[in-house]
Amino acid sequence: MKRSVTIIASMLVGLSALNAQSAFDAYNISQSNELRGTARYMSMAGAFGALGGDLSVLNHNPGGIGVYRSSDIGATFGVTVRNTEAGEGADMYKVKETDFNFTNIGYVGALKLKSEAMPNINWGFSYNRLADFRRHYTGDISNIGTSMTNYIAGQTNLGGYTPDELGAVRNEYNPYQNPNLPWASILAYNSYLINPQSENGNYVGLLDDSSTGRSAFTVDESGQADEYSISFGGNVYNTLYWGASLGILDFDHTLNTYYGETIQDAYVPYETPSTVGMENGTADWNIQNSLHTFGTGVNFKLGVIVKPINELRIGLAFHTPTRYSITQDYIASTGYNIKPDNHEAIRGDAYTDEGYIGRDQFTVRSPWKFIGSIAGVIGGRAIISLDVEHTAYPSMGILHDGVEDAYTCETIENYFKSTETVRVGAEYKITPKFSLRAGYSIQTSTMSEAVENDKLSIATAGTTLSYNFDKNIQHVTCGIGYRHNNFYADLAYVYRNRESHYYAFSPDEYMSPNAPVEDKNHSVALSLGFRF
Repeated sequence: MKRSVTIIASMLVGLSALNAQSAFDAYNISQSNELRGTARYMSMAGAFGALGGDLSVLNHNPGGIGVYRSSDIGATFGVTVRNTEAGEGADMYKVKETDFNFTNIGYVGALKLKSEAMPNINWGFSYNRLADFRRHYTGDISNIGTSMTNYIAGQTNLGGYTPDELGAVRNEYNPYQNPNLPWASILAYNSYLINPQSENGNYVGLLDDSSTGRSAFTVDESGQADEYSISFGGNVYNTLYWGASLGILDFDHTLNTYYGETIQDAYVPYETPSTVGMENGTADWNIQNSLHTFGTGVNFKLGVIVKPINELRIGLAFHTPTRYSITQDYIASTGYNIKPDNHEAIRGDAYTDEGYIGRDQFTVRSPWKFIGSIAGVIGGRAIISLDVEHTAYPSMGILHDGVEDAYTCETIENYFKSTETVRVGAEYKITPKFSLRAGYSIQTSTMSEAVENDKLSIATAGTTLSYNFDKNIQHVTCGIGYRHNNFYADLAYVYRNRESHYYAFSPDEYMSPNAPVEDKNHSVALSLGFRF
């Protein structure tokens, strides 16, 4: 009974009308799982919460700005080779892409005070690319056990929508203008993908008990998330370093998806001048979605670093939720070629809202974060540092006109769990000018056990029924640094492994077509700067 209630609720939000957002909208906007910043920060896997004295700390632990004794200006450039694999065995596809990027620029100004209690006050600003969303993957899934058309038919039956409500081609009106109707159902009905049965009026999909079929999918992501930080801080008796940062964020993400099925011995419609019916045949069809999500956000960060003795540093930082003002533009289309065994084929295409782009606006609240750090200095030449970051994903939320969407917030709590990201980094000065560095980080899965084990129906918004979630993310890093007078140069190498899983649509009583997705990315970053 609990599962049935979940499925009904999933339909009411997931296939619901024009203005619904899903828990996965909040999740996609809130992700911050990339290792980005200066080359020194990256080469130590971001384990800088207790160290400071680096431009990256302005959006990590702003208490690190108090460590500065002189001004600093620097910039970071990089190149990334992206390798993405989707599927398993004979169905696996690999995609390789290379891109160049500009990831960080910052300035810290240091004002020395004639005070033993507070030797200096510092301020700074930085630009940091938090995430680059570029990813492309494609694959095939053999022997599908169910069809997206069957899933949409089942959800449409639960909603009790009639053919007269959904019809556009068949009834010559625009149902997309009705905010109470689900776009996925409208599009599927007008593409002959779901069809009402004359005996009971329920809709059926194209895959019957005797049908066989396969599916293909392609996901193409692009865009980025950037943060501009303004920071202020200082130190007390060279023992307590404090700081605060205001973060202003730009978010821009484009998701283009393709999903298609080829079904043999399908249960398909036919039309004649005198009748409409169903019989066996073949069906080839696809759906393409384009979703552009963009907006701005603001957050606040507080941090401290304590140095009880010269060999030990302890850092604490808190990041408030980012409050984003988001706009989404979206459109979807289908293509279909349905061939009944004994009647003429039905071919064509259909577009949501007659081809006009839809738009929605809402607010997203990202999760809050807490970072605890500890670092040791050994013999004045070596540093070992550890960060543990707690991210409270269940605290995410979606709001409309300042009012929290209670159902979506409830599904967020059901889908997601708090995660820990552990970072370990080390640095060793081989000479006064040269340093070697290495690091490792791992982020645990953000998804609840029920989602990972396919025990929940997943609500998605509009006609983009597919979704993807990360299982774990690891970084292995190394690098080298050079210092000469006021000039410094740092070089970092980062290997990033991300294990994800793609679902064409929500599991219900049958397992949705799905495939593992793995990213194996290689990045090189170079930072150049001056201290004065």
